[in-house]
Amino acid sequence: MAQNIYDNPDFFAGYSQLPRQVHGLSGAPEWPAIQALLPDLRGRRVVDLGCGFGWFARYAVEHGAESVLGLDISEKMIARARADTPGDRIAYEIADLDQLELPADRFDLAYSALAFHYVSDFARLVQTIHRSLRPGGHLVFTIEHPIFMAAAHPHWIADENGSKTWPVNNYAREGERRTDWFAKGVLKYHRRLSTTLNTLIDAGFALNRLEEFAPMPEQIATFPVLEEELERPMMALIAAERR
Repeated sequence: MAQNIYDNPDFFAGYSQLPRQVHGLSGAPEWPAIQALLPDLRGRRVVDLGCGFGWFARYAVEHGAESVLGLDISEKMIARARADTPGDRIAYEIADLDQLELPADRFDLAYSALAFHYVSDFARLVQTIHRSLRPGGHLVFTIEHPIFMAAAHPHWIADENGSKTWPVNNYAREGERRTDWFAKGVLKYHRRLSTTLNTLIDAGFALNRLEEFAPMPEQIATFPVLEEELERPMMALIAAERR
């Protein structure tokens, strides 16, 4: 069973104050890049894996999705999503992505934002998603970039000239990584980028696009803290299609 850090009261309180949770999708600087990867949502059946507060689920319905199934391991997340979601085209369920079962040939789009790096058996999850998609169905997801995850130091280091470096630690050693983020010992799983892409290919997906997120100048002008995201990729955005 996956670690459910999101129901830790301290973690949940801190996480809830992130701009992307206060302001929704518009508070996520990578959102415009994600939108460019999405298929036309009209008439689509969507599954949102690690749906959190339901921001994307509501966006999908607002943009014509026929239905959305939002899944998350966190009871607190699901309770908040249900409270904030009107209508009956979105259903939310508590689910562990490490043990996920989905009906075959059900969905047109599987979407996930920053959840898959918490999954220990990524190959199993990808195979489950592939089976659940109709032929030609889409998978669009974001993950913490493995270079970011493998950084040996939580912040950049400046040399005597003021240049920034992000030391990478044991990039080729895949497996568990723990970090302190709103709570002690948050468990993630480091995989090389090649492992992520090859796992998709092996499961029968065709890769459509890989983006390594970097903020636009206008975003940095509005939020100067984003400038450090130019030093190393923080997120990988991936779009694939079921053959």
